[in-house]
Amino acid sequence: MTNSRTSLKALAMASVAFASMATVASAEALRDKWCSDVTIRFFAGGAEGDAFASIVYNGAVQAAHDTGAKVDYIFSGWKAETMVQQLREAVAAKPNGIAMMGHPGEAAIMPLAEEASGAGIKMMYQNVPLPAVVAKFGGGYVGAQQGPQGKALAEESVRRFGLKAGDEVIVFGPFDQQPERYVREGAAADTLEAAGVAVTRMPSPTEWAADPNLAIPVITAALTSKPNIKAIVYPGGQLLGNAPAYMKAAGKKPGEVVQIGFDTSPQIVDAFKEGWVQLTADQQPFLQGYLPILSLCQQAVYGLAPINVDTGAGFVTPDNYQAVADLATEGLR
Repeated sequence: MTNSRTSLKALAMASVAFASMATVASAEALRDKWCSDVTIRFFAGGAEGDAFASIVYNGAVQAAHDTGAKVDYIFSGWKAETMVQQLREAVAAKPNGIAMMGHPGEAAIMPLAEEASGAGIKMMYQNVPLPAVVAKFGGGYVGAQQGPQGKALAEESVRRFGLKAGDEVIVFGPFDQQPERYVREGAAADTLEAAGVAVTRMPSPTEWAADPNLAIPVITAALTSKPNIKAIVYPGGQLLGNAPAYMKAAGKKPGEVVQIGFDTSPQIVDAFKEGWVQLTADQQPFLQGYLPILSLCQQAVYGLAPINVDTGAGFVTPDNYQAVADLATEGLR
């Protein structure tokens, strides 16, 4: 019995000692500003102050703060040709990593991704997926899956608003650009048409994202020529947030034409509050800023695999918008 008790006591003391050593080892493994030797070029997509790009930027700034990474922030005004030139310059600068918006498309980015791979530069992509580029030269993707999100938004619109055969809907999107740019809006339009809805596809120029008021004459003219329009689907938060201005210019009351789109912003929250906006698909742009930098740091410092995250989080409606209202006002949602 004495030997047994002695053995148990020794085992307990050994366990405590082991736990203490493990705790010390864990504490020693923690690093402050663990990515401080890593340089990153980060593409925010739009212009400074842009309703969507500013949330992406805020996420990236928070990640840089948390990791200690040295980050240069690139703004492109959502112009694909500008992004390509800026990416070319970024690869030439040879940072440790680049977080790139996928808007220019596979063909435009492929040769620069090859060059980056040859130079040992880690790549991440956000907002628009580039599966062929990633399959050939590596990297990860943080953003919504465009086709599924567009399809889901259309299905929710049909269910929520009772859209049916013969109803007329306008879907705005970059339909005059490369196919990669309008996968989401195209999927929404296709899904509505499959439900029998009469869809009018209308191009949304890149300049509208920087100045949504430029769309006022186009939208008012469209509603004048098609007075039976039941709903409008917008391609991004900049335009959806400006929906009150469009409807007022067209002489419409809140809710008279259902306003649908993507993203959240302070303007969209206000539009929900006042009854102008009825549905939006949230793609959490803060994560599209934060996670690419985190992943590039993990790849460069710890040799971890790239992160792949679908940031499509569901829908914001008049019933739940208040849950994100304060965060949207802070520029985080």
